[in-house]
Amino acid sequence: MNQERNGYMKTTVKKMDYESVMALPRPQRKNPRRINLFWRLLIRFLTAFVMMGTGFKYETEGFEKIGKDEPCLILMNHTCFQDMEVAHRILFPRCFNIVCSNDGFIGFFGLMEWVMRSIGCIPTQKFVSDVSLIRDMEYCFKTLKTSVLMYPEACYSFDGTATTLPRKMGILLKKFDVPVIMIESFGAFNRNPLYNELQIRKNVPITAKATVLYTREEIREKSVRELTEGVENAFGFDYFRWQKEQGIETPQSFRADGLHRILYKCVDCGAEGQMMGKGTGITCSCCGSHHELTPLGELKACGETKISHIPDYYQWEREQVRQEILDGTYLLDCDVDIAVQVDYKAIYKVGEGHLIHNNAGFTLTGCDGKLHYTQLPQVCYSLYADYYWYEIADVICIGDTDIHYFCFPKNAAPVAKIRLATEEMYKLFKEKKLPPVKE
Repeated sequence: MNQERNGYMKTTVKKMDYESVMALPRPQRKNPRRINLFWRLLIRFLTAFVMMGTGFKYETEGFEKIGKDEPCLILMNHTCFQDMEVAHRILFPRCFNIVCSNDGFIGFFGLMEWVMRSIGCIPTQKFVSDVSLIRDMEYCFKTLKTSVLMYPEACYSFDGTATTLPRKMGILLKKFDVPVIMIESFGAFNRNPLYNELQIRKNVPITAKATVLYTREEIREKSVRELTEGVENAFGFDYFRWQKEQGIETPQSFRADGLHRILYKCVDCGAEGQMMGKGTGITCSCCGSHHELTPLGELKACGETKISHIPDYYQWEREQVRQEILDGTYLLDCDVDIAVQVDYKAIYKVGEGHLIHNNAGFTLTGCDGKLHYTQLPQVCYSLYADYYWYEIADVICIGDTDIHYFCFPKNAAPVAKIRLATEEMYKLFKEKKLPPVKE
């Protein structure tokens, strides 16, 4: 089959000792910018070029309820690298700012920050309480009179279903008091799933639907709970199921490459870290169990198929992790390479360390004893984890508003499990099923 790799963005990386990095000045906060007509037209041209060959089509619903230039909060599911292009194709010529991860501002001796701000991007830290982000979004709505595009999941979907959303989104909608648009793309995940080694299934078309989820009047009338439930329902997608229902086949010979990044635990023998997705199937080296990934995205075992639907398999792994946490047996204990972000000039490689994750949260030590960071389990509802991050390696990211620690496990620890554990641990503490952990 014709094989193509995604044009993934790299970043600027420098080696520097930990103390020197910690002494670097932090960037000053800047107000978001209103994107001018030049940038809007340039992005329109570039996105049309990038989307060529995707068969892109979209439909809208309810846009007659809102003003053409009325500031709106735009929510979109986060499935692959082309989400931004999809949004620009649908929303042009509406002027909008974009909430995005602050590591996307790094590179080219500060030039990348200028470009990102010029095209309306607002930097934030994923899964960290960031009051300044709320202030920046309000500045866009009330001062710049622009809309704001936000990916509330914050990270790409691993299994083709929604990633954990922030709690009580309804409170945020009440505070902003602007109409809410929901954009859902179809086919983007199936065309380029994150686990699949950046390889593109070129035969899968991309479509999208943009719906006015709430008008200002509806936001004022509905309760916080009703608004939150409405947003959660809007993110109730399942792209493996969608693929089967649409009858879209992915016959590529590489369709299971990297599948072990999601399915890290054998459903037959329970072994972890022994799965290998390669070609059209995934195999456990411990018990020899093998599943083929069919062109319609289903798992089919040589013998009895215990779980055929990948999101169901991922949910089974979630339940297994939750039970480990309740039993007190969950543990990540591994050596890591450490990089940090403190500004927009570079990602700084500061050396080696050790990362522990258990019911007490994260503990990162390293850099010849100079680094010691802890993060309590009730602090973050999810985890910034990624595959082949900026073409470096699989990554686990922890930190606060001042610094981000990017940890690259040396023993191929499944970052999907660490994300699941972070989410389930947070839920269990909120449900008071685990005793509180104090600093």
